[in-house]
Amino acid sequence: MNLEETKTALVGDWVSIAPEIRPSSTKNPDGTLKPFYLKRAFKYIAGDRFELTVINSVDANGAMPLAKIVIKGHMIWRGPHPIAPGAEKVDFIADEGYELTPLLQGFADVMNQVAANGYGKWEVNGMQSVFGKTFTPFGLTEGKNFMEFDLVYVTHGMLFWGARNIDGRGFDKEENRPTNLQIPLVRK
Repeated sequence: MNLEETKTALVGDWVSIAPEIRPSSTKNPDGTLKPFYLKRAFKYIAGDRFELTVINSVDANGAMPLAKIVIKGHMIWRGPHPIAPGAEKVDFIADEGYELTPLLQGFADVMNQVAANGYGKWEVNGMQSVFGKTFTPFGLTEGKNFMEFDLVYVTHGMLFWGARNIDGRGFDKEENRPTNLQIPLVRK
């Protein structure tokens, strides 16, 4: 597909096939990376806009949800990605919204310890916007939009993004842009 065909195919709602696992930047006592479990729901909207909802879970089966993150913003298309014919480099910029909702009391308690300054009391099912604010747990800085250097590849009715770096590095700069495909999303 060319870029316009990719954008047309991308319009609409996409969801995780099953709970996904990723390496986090947090380490276990033995130095290995802790796993990070999640489900994604993604919507691509005309005008290169997106909405992403991520439900993080404590367990690999997604039975114990920990937190809900909603990110809204724009996509900037940067040209072909060499991973596969039709894959495109894309920058996701959260320039419209970034919200966090604790779904488990233990997570709300931790947020009240590490992210109390500038926020109301963190409570289960109580959404708070972290958009445009300093939010140390996620590495957010006041006045700077969260952004990731990623990729998009649509094929066989599936939407692929880049696989996380196995050493836990984020997609925070061009040289960290992914070089492999992640488990795909499917149409909702």
